[in-house]
Amino acid sequence: MESTRFHPSVRALLNSVRGMTSGSGVDLRSEGILPSMESTRFHLDVRALLNRMAVIGLLICASGPAAAAAVDRDGYLVDKLAAGDYSRRGADTCLGCHDESEQFPTNALFETVHGHPGMDGSPFMPGSSASFPAGLQCEACHGPIGEHGQRILPHGAVREPIVNFGRRGNAPTDLQNHFCLACHEDYDRSRWAGSAHEQGDVACADCHRIHSRADPVRLQAGQAAVCLDCHQQVRADLLKLSSHPMRDHQLACRDCHDPHGGSGTGDALVREPSINQACYRCHAEKQGPFLWEHPPASEDCGICHLPHGSNQPALLVRRAPQLCQACHSSVGHRSLPQLADRLPSDPGAEFLFANACLNCHAQVHGSNHPSGNLLRR
Repeated sequence: MESTRFHPSVRALLNSVRGMTSGSGVDLRSEGILPSMESTRFHLDVRALLNRMAVIGLLICASGPAAAAAVDRDGYLVDKLAAGDYSRRGADTCLGCHDESEQFPTNALFETVHGHPGMDGSPFMPGSSASFPAGLQCEACHGPIGEHGQRILPHGAVREPIVNFGRRGNAPTDLQNHFCLACHEDYDRSRWAGSAHEQGDVACADCHRIHSRADPVRLQAGQAAVCLDCHQQVRADLLKLSSHPMRDHQLACRDCHDPHGGSGTGDALVREPSINQACYRCHAEKQGPFLWEHPPASEDCGICHLPHGSNQPALLVRRAPQLCQACHSSVGHRSLPQLADRLPSDPGAEFLFANACLNCHAQVHGSNHPSGNLLRR
């Protein structure tokens, strides 16, 4: 806590927020805007704490103007969150305009867990038993409605904005995501901070559709279409001659990747600590242990294979013998360069036909045969 990386006192931070709103006559705790210290999991990191408090309707300036500007570029939405002008009518105000006949229909929300009043923690959970932000209905995610709910506007007037998400988002990605993480920050998303998607400024609503009866990215048949909107190179790879069966919906992106932060290193967001362990989830027969190992196979499947698609058989980087000769020289072996001029009737032509090197060395992933040191049996 004494480190300069952490805020010196959570309570002092809360006092600074309380001081900013003291002139408005609003009692944050009695109004339910500020949770009790005992019921809230506070982040000590200044940036994470700044964003989290903005989500629950507070403007934090204790870390300086630069940190406050990082939450909301123009400051308007955060000012509105700080004011906490929540509607007494809740969703009744919103549904007066946002029904199925309007531009932004929302009725499908009530067929999901977010709109189910019996679901613990749901925005529509009855207020008497709900803990903040549950019970605020639409405003739990979109922030206080304020003047946005006016039915009739003067000629030429612009409707007061509320927090929008995804492609129509009007708030910084960090602020959008922390609305979601206020409820969904559990073990499955514990690696989100610092992940490739978080660093790439990806918002939760860029992938998820909250107002849909079924979120496409959570469906086996719809997940790839959502991911491939951004990952265009993978889309092209899936159309190659050899690919994983994602076009047939037998495999989904999340079978190998964790979009909320992978277990391994790098930007691939692989679910397992290494590429090989991810492959072994399906290809267990390649795992071994083997009496005679093929070192590249046990090191990294990606040395020989392309995971998303290849124009060579079995997702290979190159076809044998060129693939094998990238590592194996001709020293002590009859493996002269296998070029087109060695086709019949050259005596070495057998290395170019059928499976090339694999005509003899068939056990390329490893062998348990006592005489399998050359991976031939």
